[in-house]
Amino acid sequence: MHHRRPSERTFLFGIHPVLEALQEAKPMQRVLFLKGKQTDEMSEILSRCRALGVPAQAVPKERLDRITMKNHQGVVAFISPIEFQPLDEVVLGAFEAGQTPLLVALDGVTDVRNLGAIARTAECFGATALVVPATGSAPVNEDAVKSSAGALLRLPMCRVKRMDQAMEWMTQMGLSPVAVSEKGDVQAHELAGDAPTCLVLGDEHFGISAEVMKHCTTTVHIPMKGKTSSLNVGVAAGIVLHALGLKSPDA
Repeated sequence: MHHRRPSERTFLFGIHPVLEALQEAKPMQRVLFLKGKQTDEMSEILSRCRALGVPAQAVPKERLDRITMKNHQGVVAFISPIEFQPLDEVVLGAFEAGQTPLLVALDGVTDVRNLGAIARTAECFGATALVVPATGSAPVNEDAVKSSAGALLRLPMCRVKRMDQAMEWMTQMGLSPVAVSEKGDVQAHELAGDAPTCLVLGDEHFGISAEVMKHCTTTVHIPMKGKTSSLNVGVAAGIVLHALGLKSPDA
């Protein structure tokens, strides 16, 4: 199987360049390190990854060699084209500015094009921010930015360690988590757009995880007349965001 090697503009490799970037808290998607490699420098890299919430994964040497044939010293870091924002700062900042927060949370959306399309739609309809999990989500890379027509460079993005805990915190802050599901109780046009809301969208095949779903106070569906049973997650996001936007007090 042929693997396309990523552009060198999108990653760093080597102990000292990666450690230096982490020390400067440069935005990163993830760090891959050589399985079984245990040195003081590697321990510091992993410690800083944990402190910054950067996902780190142990991989075999062959995986690193596919990324670069240069001397990677057992570690590669993928650079993020955007800087992630702390969720609490985004939500509290919106409240302090007198706005009604509207967040869009992606639970297990792994396709880069869907991520980009949702970001583009969310930014168009005035969403406050996009929320993604640290693992099990589409990479926020140049392809994602391109698919979003640049919206990912304008829309704040928050990366959380656990989506279910983020939902619990948002509920405590007065936001209503609303799950988009084929089995939803409420139709999209019936949603109240005047309340602080977090719209939750899941993986196209598996939907929203049970851990996240249990925190959702409302489930919404999009009524359809045709024989096709479901919509692309990006299209579904656009329909529900439009329905919310029509009723938003900030519109």
